[in-house]
Order: sequence, then C-alpha cells, then structure tokens
Amino acid sequence: MADKRDYYEVLGLEKNSSEAEVKSAFRSLARKHHPDKNPDDTDSERRFKEIQEAYAILSNPQERRKYDMFGHDRPGGSPFGSSGFQGVNISFDDLFGGGFESIFSQFFGDSHSNSTKGSDLLVRHSVPFQAAFHGMDDELEIEVLKECNECGGTGSRNPEGSRLCPTCDGRGRIDEISMIGPFRQRVRKECSPCRGSGRIVSDPCNGCRGDGRSFQSIKVKFSIRPGISTGSRLRMRGQGEASTSMNGSPGDLYIEIDVETHPWFERDGTDLLMALPLSYADLLLGTRVELPHVDHEALNIKVPAGSIPGETITIHGRGLPNPRSSKRRGDVTVVLKLELPKKPSSSTTKSIRALREQMESELPNLENRVREEASKRRKS
Repeated sequence: MADKRDYYEVLGLEKNSSEAEVKSAFRSLARKHHPDKNPDDTDSERRFKEIQEAYAILSNPQERRKYDMFGHDRPGGSPFGSSGFQGVNISFDDLFGGGFESIFSQFFGDSHSNSTKGSDLLVRHSVPFQAAFHGMDDELEIEVLKECNECGGTGSRNPEGSRLCPTCDGRGRIDEISMIGPFRQRVRKECSPCRGSGRIVSDPCNGCRGDGRSFQSIKVKFSIRPGISTGSRLRMRGQGEASTSMNGSPGDLYIEIDVETHPWFERDGTDLLMALPLSYADLLLGTRVELPHVDHEALNIKVPAGSIPGETITIHGRGLPNPRSSKRRGDVTVVLKLELPKKPSSSTTKSIRALREQMESELPNLENRVREEASKRRKS
C-alpha cells in the first residue's frame, strides 16, 4: 500500500485536526471534485473516491485511531473488506450541511420540489412617477385559480364522490429512491393516478370539473415605498394559485412595478436628469428658471452668464429618496441646450446680423480663435 496517499494529505489536514475540520475539508473538496461538476475531467471520479475513502476513515473515531497507529497497514487488512473501498453511505448533511435540497440543487437541479404548493403568479402593474417620490397605497384586481367555492376544494359534487388516492395516501406525491454512485438519491414526484391532487374524484363538481379549483376575482392591496423603481417586485405570500392537493398551500403573487415616465425627467437610480433648452440670450446673459418639482417645491435653476451648451448644473439633494433611507435623496442634473427659433422674423434676422457684426469686431480673428480652442482641448 505504499502508493496509497496519506488520508490527512488527501484532505489537506494535520493529524491533530478536529472532527469539525475534517468535515469542513471533506465538504469543500467533495464539492470541488464531484464528477458531475467536472464532466470534462476524467480524473475527477478517482479523486472524488479518494476523498470519500479518507473521510470515511477519519470521520469514524474508532477507524481513525487505528489509522493513526498503523496507517494503511493496519492489522486485519482493509476496513472495507477484500473488495476494497466501494463507496460509503455518507449523509447529505455531512456533505453539504443542507439536506437533500442542497446537494441536488447544486449537482442535479431541484429534484426535491414540493409539489403541494400552488403555482406562483407574476403580474405587472403601472404606477405614476410621483409614487417613486412619495410612495403610495394601491390595489389591483386579478383572476386567480382559487379553491372552488362550490365543492370546497374536494373536486366532487358530494362528499362520497371523492376519496384519498391510495397510491400516495392523499399527499399528491411519491418518493422514489435511487443510487447515484455511493449516495442515495430521493426524488419526489407528482403522483400519476391523482395527478398530484391527492384525491380520486368519481363525481366531478360542475363548478371546477373535478379540479377542486376555479378562477375567481380577488382584490389585492399593497404598499409602494418611496424610491421604488421599474422592475421592482413585491411578494404577496399566499395570494397565488391554490394547490392541486387538498392539504397543499397556495403559491405567492409577485407584483412587478412599472413606474411611468416623467414629462421631462430621466431617472438614474435616485438621481434625476433633464435637458433645459434656452435661447442664445439666456446663455450669454444668464437667467433664472423655475419649474414645478416632484417634491411640490419649485425647482430653481440659476444659469450663469456665458454658459455653453452641453454644460451641466447640479442641484444636490433634490432627486428621489433612497429606498433604504427616505431621508437621503439623489441629485438633479440639468444639461444646458441651445434652442434657436426655426423661422425667425425679418426684424429678428436683421437684429441678429447687426449683432453678429458687432460681436465679430469684439472677438479675435477666426484663425486665432481656432488655435486657442485647439490649445484648450489638448490641455484638458
């Protein structure tokens, strides 16, 4: 057995490692080297079995004491018998610390689904832009599969017309056990004879045709917090579809919020961005602009004289509230734009021509202006 690696070396441990450290090392290495997570690595199965074997010995106090004394050449030969190590029945909690759901959600998908829960629903709901600032209480009306009122969810017109499914004992699901390597896999499936309902109906209800559920109109009330954004989802527990099983629980309702657009603001998180079209005179001479705002206080914008189109003005603390702290607000950013008349009158055209001649006389010649602008651009 000289070619067999030391078990402590396999798990990357010292000989005085605690039971918790042994278990932790095994979990980490088993996740890393599991063959199903390394389909392109032909050596992963060998490493995985080596890790299992090391853990099987070091996690057993009696076997660990023997190994510490004699190593692989223990008296009596291998603890696994003449056939050698064939895999051990290591619990899923030892491997992943989360039961069946944990291992199969990581390696094989969610094979342990709870079929007694009704389906979740998703609806989209629009709210005014103002709700993103103040929040609001709202409600909506939807059609949902709920427990049938006529039969009380039994699916039968009378109590004698419905009985528990003998295959699943009314649970609506059955468990099948199979082996995946050294592990036992429990897969929970919907019961075929009753189609997951847990009951066999011989005299179907007229209202639901034996399903036990029927579409009903319900009103759902909910609250929207300040700072909410498009795409946010509200979860309403138990407001989804009723379960197909008599002892099942309803699913959940998710409300996806769509915040309507503002007449002039664009949104970036809690910050607001807007374009402000101004005349040439306003940019040259400066001006003050007052606009209505989402917080019901006028938004005052001071445009400095000599402003250039494309420059921005930031007004701090006048944006939308932070959803985690309504006392914190974003900023408002104003982008200056030059707005020119499309068809100026003849008198305006005449005045502008006279103004152009006067301004040209006060400016350096064009070539010098071009040179100066290039120099500024290269320095920036």
